[in-house]
Amino acid sequence: MEDLVRYAIDSASAKGVEYAEARLHVDTGSGVTLRNGIPEPVQLARAKGIAVRVLVDGVMGFASTNGLSRESLSGIVEVAYRTAKASRKLVAKPIRLSKEKADQARWESKSRRSVLDVTTEEKFDVLEEIEKTLRPSVVKADLPSRTLVLFDDITDRYFANTEGARIHGTVSRISLLYILTVSEPGKGTIQRIGNKGETGGWEQVEKWNLPRFLSEEASTLGRILREAKQAPRGELDLVLGPEVTGIICHESCGHPQEADRILGREAAQAGESYVKPDMIGYRIGTAPVTVVDDPSVPNSYGFYLYDEEGVRTSRRTLIREGIITEFLHSRETGAELGVNSNGAARAVSYDREPIIRMANTFMLPGKYTDEELVGDVRKGVFIKTFMEWNIDDRRYNQRYVGLEAYLIENGEITSPVRNPILEVTTPGLYGSVDAVGKNVQFEAATCGKGEPDQGAPVWHGGPAIRLRNVRLGGQRVES
Repeated sequence: MEDLVRYAIDSASAKGVEYAEARLHVDTGSGVTLRNGIPEPVQLARAKGIAVRVLVDGVMGFASTNGLSRESLSGIVEVAYRTAKASRKLVAKPIRLSKEKADQARWESKSRRSVLDVTTEEKFDVLEEIEKTLRPSVVKADLPSRTLVLFDDITDRYFANTEGARIHGTVSRISLLYILTVSEPGKGTIQRIGNKGETGGWEQVEKWNLPRFLSEEASTLGRILREAKQAPRGELDLVLGPEVTGIICHESCGHPQEADRILGREAAQAGESYVKPDMIGYRIGTAPVTVVDDPSVPNSYGFYLYDEEGVRTSRRTLIREGIITEFLHSRETGAELGVNSNGAARAVSYDREPIIRMANTFMLPGKYTDEELVGDVRKGVFIKTFMEWNIDDRRYNQRYVGLEAYLIENGEITSPVRNPILEVTTPGLYGSVDAVGKNVQFEAATCGKGEPDQGAPVWHGGPAIRLRNVRLGGQRVES
């Protein structure tokens, strides 16, 4: 397979291109589903193919194939070359690529027990154990709808380019998607959609203790339905749990600081950005706010060490002490803005071009315990988890609706409240943070972007944070 990749590079070089790269993907995955206690057909996925990109007269051409023969590769090299030549009149500004080190490396995620060694029966056994703990007699709530899906996949990739880069990477991921719907007579229904995911092997599932975790989730939903009261409205203090901090960092920091959005490249597919190219050094928040994106976090769901342009990745500091300090870059956007790529170009499949993506986006911890964050609030709300979020195309105006949330009275967490709503601008949100907690937690997610769509595995997270004097709304709760 590596010989075929090198053959594609040599074929492109023979045409006199400015630059060429070839990328092999071998992807294997499966999914097992238990819906309301009933097994569904097992999902199996297999994909293998090679993509080629060439730079000709300042224009990029792309083509891919799952036909792994020299004849097929010669064909896609020709298609990529002709596409670039034919598009020259449509490109106002020639594409340049940042100068990067051409590494030769092998990297992989570590596993103690490969997901390939786990039988389908073992996977269903895990889901059935969870199902037993979701009985009404256990969780004290009625769950009329329960969906549990356990996914695993291994992706093996080899990258080469005309600059001499040769990168081989292997990643194994495993995740659980769960959808729990709880109903209570006279109180209606409430739903929780969640994910757990990491890189590694079957040992990750074993450490999650999923039966206990899902049982606690269901019990909490029942308690919210039975006991939650109307959330207070008006200007008050908020404490946001790590899950809420994480979605905020992802949506209102990570996405708007993707350089392709900033340059207007993603406007039609995924939206624009309030951030402009000259906003490096712009204060967007208070000093306690530092947000990073770091693909190298061990066992993280968004883990990788080299991106799909062969660039070694590292921690990217998007906001440092309230100031915008770095964008997420590919080689193309890096060259345009006069910096190096920071390894943010990702492609989820051989038939997709690499585009700028997040990996693991989170707020760095501060110095406060959770008790200290709450203890200095006279009247406020603690929003531990969210049920929905909305944000505009420019990632400026946003709305978060709490799921598990509690009243704070005189420094103490008291009764649960139903669906508090935070509506705020990005500067208003980060500018209201006065304290950041010590304990960082992460949530797994699949981030969508691009046309055609690419769903990339990511983590988002952070510690609990405290916001001062923000306006809170809420949905009316029937007594």
